[in-house]
Amino acid sequence: MAALMHKGHFLGAKLRSVRKRNGLTLDELSSRCIQRDAEHAPSVSYLSMIESGKRAPSAEVLELLSVVLQRKTEWFLDERAGLEPLTALVPAGGAARIPLEPAFLFSRGVLQAAIPELLTQTGTTGRQFAHLLIRTHQEMSRNDFPELERAAESVGERRFPLSVDELMRLFKRHNLEVRWFERKPLLAKDKDREVRSMVRSFYEAPRTVYANKALQSDPARLKFDLATHLGHKVLHGGDGVKSPHATGGEMGGSPESGAYGAGMNAQDVLYAWRDFECSFFAGALLAPRIPFRRFLARERYRIEPGEKLELTPAVIMRRMTKVSPYPYWHFFDAYPPGFLRAVYRGNGIPLPWGNLTHVSDPCPQWAVFRMIDGERHESGSQISVLRDGDRSLLYCCHSRRVRDMAGNPHVLSVGVDLAPALDANGVNSRDLIEALFQSCRDRKGEGRIPKEVRQPLTAVAHVLNIAWIEEALSNSARIICPRSSRCPRSERCEVARPSRAREILDVRDEIIGR
Repeated sequence: MAALMHKGHFLGAKLRSVRKRNGLTLDELSSRCIQRDAEHAPSVSYLSMIESGKRAPSAEVLELLSVVLQRKTEWFLDERAGLEPLTALVPAGGAARIPLEPAFLFSRGVLQAAIPELLTQTGTTGRQFAHLLIRTHQEMSRNDFPELERAAESVGERRFPLSVDELMRLFKRHNLEVRWFERKPLLAKDKDREVRSMVRSFYEAPRTVYANKALQSDPARLKFDLATHLGHKVLHGGDGVKSPHATGGEMGGSPESGAYGAGMNAQDVLYAWRDFECSFFAGALLAPRIPFRRFLARERYRIEPGEKLELTPAVIMRRMTKVSPYPYWHFFDAYPPGFLRAVYRGNGIPLPWGNLTHVSDPCPQWAVFRMIDGERHESGSQISVLRDGDRSLLYCCHSRRVRDMAGNPHVLSVGVDLAPALDANGVNSRDLIEALFQSCRDRKGEGRIPKEVRQPLTAVAHVLNIAWIEEALSNSARIICPRSSRCPRSERCEVARPSRAREILDVRDEIIGR
C-alpha cells in the first residue's frame, strides 16, 4: 500500500488518460467494475480520488481496473512507461468533403435550378434526396440532437423500459386518442419488383392516431409507432404534416409514396425532416440515453435482451450508435436485392457502391448482402477488412435477418470501426490490419484470424464491452470492398465482374515481376 501511495499521482494520471481514450465516464467505469466484481468495485467518488492522486487503489481494485481496461497492473505502476498522448475520439462522420470550386458554379441560384433537374434526369425522388441530406447532416452532427433528447426525456422522465400501457397514459396526458382499423398486407408494385405493403398507423390532426389492429399483437412495433406520433404532437403541435407509417418499399414507406415520380417539390424536405425528428424522439423516449447506456453495458451490447423489453431490433441498434461512449458506429437496413432503406455512418465506412438507395454492384462478402442472398443463419457477427483504394480498414458488425410487419425479409446490421479502439489501446492498427489483410488474401479472401491479431482484438472487445466482437473472432475474417468489380482478393468472387482498372494493375504487376 505504501508503494501505491508513493505512485498515486502518476497512477491516477494514467488511469484518467486510458479512461478518456476509451470514452468512458467515471460512472461508466464504476459500473463496468461492478459487473466484474461488485464486492471490490470502486465508487465514482473513489475513482475520482484515485485519478486526482488523493487515494491509492487497493490491490484488488487495481487488479479489477486492469481487467476492465485491459492493461497489466505493472503498466499502472511503472513510472518509466510514459503517458500516451490523449486524442479525442472523433468520428469520421460519413463521406469525405470535397471543395466546391469554382464557387460561382455552386451558388445558391445555380444549385436551386440544377438539383431538381439532376433528380429528374436520374430518376431520383425528392424524398430520396431529402433522406440523403438528412443522413449527411446526421453524420456530420455525430447523431447529436440534444433538443430532441431533452424533449423525449421531459415527456418520458427517463423511465426505462416503457410499457404500452404507460405510453397510452402519456397519450391521454397529451390529449391524444387512438382509433383502430383493420388492414391486411397487399401486393404492390415498387419499380421493377413486387412487395408486400401494409399501412401501420397515421396521424390525423389535431389529436387522433389511427393504428392497425395487427399492432396489438406486436407490442415492440406498437410502442415505436405510438412514440413517433407522440413526438409529432410534442414537437410539431400535431398539425398532421407527417408521413404515415407504412411497411414496404425501399425507403420504408408505402410504394405509393413515390407515385409522383422523380423530381422534387416543396414538401419533400419538410416531411422527411419531420419524420426523422419523430423517429429520433421515439428512440430517445423508448431508450433514454443514461438508463439505456447502462443496460447496454450490462448486456454487453447484445440485441436479444432488448427484444425481451419489447424494443424492435432496429430501435436497439440505432440507439446503440447514439448512446455508446464509443463514437465509431455504422448501421444499415437493407432489403433485397440491395435497397438501403436506412444508413448511418458515424465511422465514415465507405458505402457499398450504388445510387442513393440501390446497391447496383455489391460486394457479396458484406455480411448484410450475404444474409439477403440466403445465408442460413438468422444472425451473425463478422470481422471485415475493407480494401478501399490503398487503404485497409477494419470493421466488426452484427447482422440479423428479420421481417417487417408485412412479411418482407430484410437485414439489419450494426457495426464499429476497430482501428480507433486499437490505437487507443496502444496497438498499431495499420500494421495489424495489413497483417490480417495479407492473411485473408493468402487464403483466397477469408480465413481464421491469426493468434497475433486475435489477441489485441480480444482486448479491444473487452474494453469496448461488446460481446459480438468476441463472437466474430471465432469466425473467419473476410475481405470486403465498396464494389465487386474492384475485388482485391487473389481470386475474385464468382459474381465479381472484371474491372479495367484492376486488369491494368494485374498487367503492370506481371511485367514488373518478370
